[in-house]
Amino acid sequence: MAKELNVYRDWLGIQDVDQPTNHYQLLRLAKFDDDQERIRRHYRKLNGHVRKYSAGDYAEVSQELLNELARAMLCLTDAKRKAEYDKTLGRTSSEDDRRQSLEQILVRNGTIDQEKLKRAKQYAEATGFALRDALVQQKLAATETIVQAFAESVGLPYLDLSDITIDESLFSKLSAVLARRHSVIPVMIENDQLLLASPNPLDLQLEEDLQLRLNISIRTVLCTPLDVNRVINEHYPREAADAELASHGAQPEEPREASSFEKLWNRLKKKGN
Repeated sequence: MAKELNVYRDWLGIQDVDQPTNHYQLLRLAKFDDDQERIRRHYRKLNGHVRKYSAGDYAEVSQELLNELARAMLCLTDAKRKAEYDKTLGRTSSEDDRRQSLEQILVRNGTIDQEKLKRAKQYAEATGFALRDALVQQKLAATETIVQAFAESVGLPYLDLSDITIDESLFSKLSAVLARRHSVIPVMIENDQLLLASPNPLDLQLEEDLQLRLNISIRTVLCTPLDVNRVINEHYPREAADAELASHGAQPEEPREASSFEKLWNRLKKKGN
């Protein structure tokens, strides 16, 4: 008789148990590992390996495991969530958790050197861009790398939206108007919290408004503008937003004032065409 598939053992190489008991074990990390780069590196490696099984008979179970890996990574790269999670596992103390700035993270990781950092700061000062946006405009590193480092600097997780399959039922939780106006989409529900992806941290007023509207606690994950725009255009087209406004007697959606990061990204896309 053929051996029954155990994705944790057969795909992830976890031999000690039939099923991982915590996020660290799932991602093949030492318990309470605080190194975000190592957490992401393990996640990317396991994600890439599981994707090899995403076609054919194993497509569904592969996607379930990919989503499970993503949930673990999102928890362990969210400063507040990780601290809470570690306490449930018995952690009584932690390393110095003072966050590094965006520039410190990028220099530490070898993404940019001091000369590139100086150029970005000069450009930011001359244009009024934030450092993050100046780095993208000057093409000093990949946009994904910059946004990922920015996420770490503000204590939020980063997610490549192509890594997960979003439950179609979640899209109805947000109106097309709201999704397009604030560049935000739902990605998953975990522990009675709705995870919303956006290129920028949600401001407190918007977060509180969404929690009241949806009657559910909100958590933010960061993604690139290209990623969120792709999903919005697929699931929240302008026609849907105009129809929502018309049903309430409002005028069709006007192009909203984009954030500096979105303006920057759109400009870069036009140059590439």
